Amino acid sequence: MLLPFRMAAPSGLAPGDRLTVEAEASWLVCAELCIPEEGRFRLDLPVAAARRTDAGLAPLFTAAEAAAPRPSPWVARAALAGTRGSLTLEGEGLKAGRVRDAFFFPAESGLLDNAAPQRLSLHDERLTLALTRPEGAATPATLSGVVALTDAAGVRSAYAVAAPVGGMPEAATEALPLWQALLSAFLGGLILNLMPCVFPILAMKAMALARLSGAARSEVRAHAGSYTLGVLATFLALAGLLIGFRAAGIAAGWGFQFTAPAFVAALAWLMFAVGLNLSGVYAIAGPAGAGGTLAGRGGHLGSFATGALAVLVATPCTAPFMAAAVGTALALPAPATLAVFAALGLGLAAPYALLGLFPGLAGRLPRPGAWMEWLRQGLAFPMYAAAAWLAWVLAQQAGPDGLLLVLAGAVLLGFAGWVLGIAQRSAGVGRLAGRALAGAAAIAALALLPALATAPPTAAAEAGAEPWSAARVAALQAEGRPVFVNLTAAWCITCKVNEQLVLKSAPVQAAFAGRNLAYLKGDWTNGDAAIGALLREYGREGVPLYLVYPAGGGGPALLPQVLTEGIVLRALGATR
Repeated sequence: MLLPFRMAAPSGLAPGDRLTVEAEASWLVCAELCIPEEGRFRLDLPVAAARRTDAGLAPLFTAAEAAAPRPSPWVARAALAGTRGSLTLEGEGLKAGRVRDAFFFPAESGLLDNAAPQRLSLHDERLTLALTRPEGAATPATLSGVVALTDAAGVRSAYAVAAPVGGMPEAATEALPLWQALLSAFLGGLILNLMPCVFPILAMKAMALARLSGAARSEVRAHAGSYTLGVLATFLALAGLLIGFRAAGIAAGWGFQFTAPAFVAALAWLMFAVGLNLSGVYAIAGPAGAGGTLAGRGGHLGSFATGALAVLVATPCTAPFMAAAVGTALALPAPATLAVFAALGLGLAAPYALLGLFPGLAGRLPRPGAWMEWLRQGLAFPMYAAAAWLAWVLAQQAGPDGLLLVLAGAVLLGFAGWVLGIAQRSAGVGRLAGRALAGAAAIAALALLPALATAPPTAAAEAGAEPWSAARVAALQAEGRPVFVNLTAAWCITCKVNEQLVLKSAPVQAAFAGRNLAYLKGDWTNGDAAIGALLREYGREGVPLYLVYPAGGGGPALLPQVLTEGIVLRALGATR
């Protein structure tokens, strides 16, 4: 190996003199492990009257100069947060068919875990390396070093980069082609209709379908179009928020709004208010039509709002095909991101949108009658159940104080609905006074939302589970134990179903115990930068995420988001 450097000879040297060059060097010898070595070196060189070139050494200098890092021709940026990081290069030639491998060598020690693998992704002339950082590592303004690229022919080249640091680490995963992302998003949205979190909205859809019985075909088409438009508009709005947050360096993914206790409380109150309306406590009349409420008496604005609410309450669930689609969407340019989210919305709206294509289906429903009033009141109870579940979620996020606030808000909204119902049956001053009092009670409930931000959360430890951290995973692997990592959230219904039906089942628990497996749980209920970085590292934009690490070290196996006992047991059987 030759490490060339320039040295200025002292003045006054004459032919026949001798020049002594001394050097101290330290280096790492790396294979599977890196061993530090050091040495002292000395050369005594005679001073000649004319320049001479050693024919044996000259080719070494030529080869060293060719192998020296060249300035990078690509735009570079870096992101460092906690124990995760990423380096991204953008420019011509950075494609899967041209780049076989890449590795980054930092110029400054202590910033990265140099022995850790660096996951590579290539998409649309953009290269991203996932980096691992030691606990407590400093965050420089610029990440400088050398990127070594191996091309398709196996030729290795080195490029010097100086990447400004900012934002959140990007996911280093292979993105799907756009057409596959669009298809996966549509299928995921379609399956989302069968997930538990959408059940309250199914009640609202059922009421809307009952109202369409006997309606004209044009009316059926209009309602189906209004609902579909509400779904699409809300999905596109969520995509726009995610794009904006990412551009501002804020970590956000699927279901990000549920990490805010104020949003959870507001949604719980909305479900409770819809339930009160279905129970007949009050009615809302307006330009959408007489009694045009979200779930009840029709109106195209009501259908639009039902579609919007379907999207908001669907985000705690993740359906098959969605993980890859959403992960790819947020790695694509903004127009493609919007297209993928629109495909997701079309999938969610598809069953109801079929009425727009085949309005004759509505004619097969029973004719309107007294049964509709019974159905309307009965469908209030799924809304109350959804409100109760959201109150439980809030208790995990903001503790007993947060639960007290959301219950107090529910009492105020109940009072507002009762007063509004009385006002609607009154006339003159009584009606105006009742509406004013109901409005004041609703405003008082909304005034409680800011207090939720300061309510302390409750730390509820699960028996047999340890809190997740990257350092703990490494320590357990070093002890010779396999590790199962479960990234979850209190508001994630898919997570809870997997835990109750699969992870807590007797066969899986027996397999955990038989392998002396460590069970680590990461809670993303209120959002967490380190957990968010781990999600993005494996191409996920939301929970759940399940990883099985082998004993003794090595990367994990990635499990699907919807688990079965067989999937988990096979993954455990593959660990050493």
